[in-house]
This record gives sequence, C-alpha cells and structure tokens, in this order.
Amino acid sequence: MQIGAHVRDDDPLTTARERAAESVQFFLADPQSWKKPQPHPQATELADAGVAVYVHAPYVLNVASLNNRIRIPSRKMVAQHAAAAAETGARGLIVHGGHVRRGEDPAEGLANWRKLFQRQEEQGGFGVPVLIENTAGGEGAMARDLDVLARLWDEVADFGAGFCLDTCHAHSAGWDLSETVERVRAITGRIDLVHLNNSRDGHGSQRDRHANVVGGEGTIDPELLVAVAREAGAPVVVETPQEGQAADIEFLRARL
Repeated sequence: MQIGAHVRDDDPLTTARERAAESVQFFLADPQSWKKPQPHPQATELADAGVAVYVHAPYVLNVASLNNRIRIPSRKMVAQHAAAAAETGARGLIVHGGHVRRGEDPAEGLANWRKLFQRQEEQGGFGVPVLIENTAGGEGAMARDLDVLARLWDEVADFGAGFCLDTCHAHSAGWDLSETVERVRAITGRIDLVHLNNSRDGHGSQRDRHANVVGGEGTIDPELLVAVAREAGAPVVVETPQEGQAADIEFLRARL
C-alpha cells in the first residue's frame, strides 16, 4: 500500500525522502487565492524518483455555490488546476465538496457539480481524475452527510468522478469510522485516495483540525485508522502536522 504525505510545494522531493514517503500531495497555488496554477518544476524529478503525486485544489473553490461570482470562477479554476496537475504527472486532483448557503436548495448545488463535469466533458475532459473529498461541517454541505453524498453521486457517477475519504472529516461529521468504508463504497463504488488524519476534536464536532495519526493529541484510536486504511485498500496520504509525519508514515507502514 502506497503511503505518503501532504507537503509544502517548494521542494516536495526532498520532503518525500526525509519522510520516506512513496507519494506526495501539494498545492499548485496559494490555497486561499484564485491564482492560476502552473505545473510543478520538480515534475520530472518526482516521476524519475518513483514518487506518486496528488494535487489539492485551493480551499476557496466552491463548485456547488449558487453565487455566480463564486461558482463560475470555481469551475474555471478546477479546469486550470486539473490541467496543471496533469502536466505535473498527478494521479488525481482533490476538490472539496463545497456547499450552498443557508436557505438555499441543496439540489441546486448538487446539480452544479453535474454541470461542472458535463461542461468539461464537452471540452475533452479534465485530463486527470477529479476526486471529491468529504467535508467535516457546514450548513448545506454537499459531502458532509452520507445521504447527501448519495445524492451527489447520483449526479456525478456517470462522469467517472473519484472519491477521497478524509478520516478526520468523517469523524468530525459524525460518521462511524468502523462502518465508513463499507457505507461509502455502497454509495460511490470506489475510494481512490484516503486522507488518513487523526482529529483534535471529538466525534461529531464538525471541526476540521487534523492531528497526527500517533502522538497522543488525536481523539481517534490509531488502530481504527489503520483498520480504515486496510479496508479501503487505496493509496494513503497523511495531512497531519509536519513534525510528526515521518512517525505517522513509519507507524502505518509497520501496521499495513
């Protein structure tokens, strides 16, 4: 099983070697900005070193939004980040599920996801798998609750959308991690990547604060995280505090 880490984008190859990571995930632009991304300059070196690459889309994107000033640039940026990710040799672009505002119809947000894939399909596709990630909280979220996730998959499954399971987000959203892989697969039919993160907050807190897999600050039993990773059988990326990532990877590799 491939195990890696989310790292800073300035020198992912060195960081991967320091952590003995088999894969890396990073941003291709400031995650809090609408800046156009560029392919990563270490793309060839990463490929030559056998390090798998995943790219995370900026947090500001919200494909589901009913606000034209957010949704339209979000669609554009997903396409731009997917193109840059493909040129970087990435195996997937991770995009958060997004949300609609209080009082707005979630069905419209779900339909906006379908429209994203429809429009891009007409232009030849994204060039890299788009992996929708579950989220921890927020009103009107598209990928926080399993029942809404099922409705989302009704909209996007035919376009080959992928799924990224985040264990911290699932725990904070109130999911039972001992059943999560089975329940998600029943909805999506797939898990393409696991963000194996512990949580600093309790079950159902709806707070997105990652903790290291091991180290004592997390509220999730590390062995339960191991069980999730084993059952999912997908590549694993830890998005945990960087000072503990090497220990997280070492622990997971020993258990898996």
